[in-house]
Amino acid sequence: MRLLSLLLAAGLLAASSVFAADPVGTRTIELPAPARSATLQMMIWYPTGSAGTPVPPSRDKVFMETPALKDAPIAEGSFPLVLISHGSGGSIGNLDWLAIRLAAAGFIVAGPNHPGTTRGDSTPPDTTKLWQRSADLSDVLTALSADPAWAPHIDRKHVGALGFSLGGHTVMAVAGVRADREAYARYCDEEKTMADCVWFASGKVDLRGTDKHLFEQSNRDPRIRSVVAIDPSVVRAFTSESLRSIDIPVHIINIGRPETIPIAVRSDDIAAEIPGADYQTVDGAVHLSFLAECRPDAPDFLKSIGETDPICEDAPGKPRTRAEIHVQMAAMIEAAFLADFARKE
Repeated sequence: MRLLSLLLAAGLLAASSVFAADPVGTRTIELPAPARSATLQMMIWYPTGSAGTPVPPSRDKVFMETPALKDAPIAEGSFPLVLISHGSGGSIGNLDWLAIRLAAAGFIVAGPNHPGTTRGDSTPPDTTKLWQRSADLSDVLTALSADPAWAPHIDRKHVGALGFSLGGHTVMAVAGVRADREAYARYCDEEKTMADCVWFASGKVDLRGTDKHLFEQSNRDPRIRSVVAIDPSVVRAFTSESLRSIDIPVHIINIGRPETIPIAVRSDDIAAEIPGADYQTVDGAVHLSFLAECRPDAPDFLKSIGETDPICEDAPGKPRTRAEIHVQMAAMIEAAFLADFARKE
């Protein structure tokens, strides 16, 4: 938290704290996705200067939602844009806890549901198609930049990307990271109990059968100037050459103590290869602590449907609540983007 402490001391967070109560608008938009020859469902959160209609409670039996104002008009001015990418089997709506905090601090936050790796439609074969997810983020940026309703409000010199788990790989890819197919296959040969490898095995996926050209291509989007990756996956396949070639600020956050972070996402060695990268860990938490807070009866519901992932469990002994973990992580993420966007071009 050294960076956050410095920013607080300098007063750079005083006007845009994650604890601000400024109203936030939200909309759900369908947008073209040329890379998929289809459309994407995207959610966007943004500062708003006037009242709107509160988003009605969802029917989600697991996660709590964070209040926002549906279809409220966007506030006057232009704002930094943060693209956000959910994890495998997740959804963009379940990251509202973070998106709303960032929007209240003066960012526009937008992200798609990635078809084939979203809650309800996720499949092991689709999960190997990493290039589709990074193309989704680029398509979101292209669509918003061309939309007369949004383009005047986007500060195109200050565009960042934020991702969790598989979404962490997605944002690293748009920063310029490339993956090696054989390295990823060898990792799963050796680490069969890691969650991603178990997932592929459940669908009888042969990683060596994935399209090598597409899997290993560059998905760099030069319009993106800053990246925050939380527990990024696929790290064991990142190529050293591509890591050393990254030329934008990168912040990597691992959740948990170093000795408890699974090799599937542990990134201290990865960060060490990226010029100027910032690496931090979050103690008293686990990988799934990044998900939205669970409803009180969610554990019983999950048990009733046979869910085996510990979706609502945080660190053993519960040293902190998930809400407390979220406050810390939102502050770290906001501080990272503020510091990067304050730099002179």
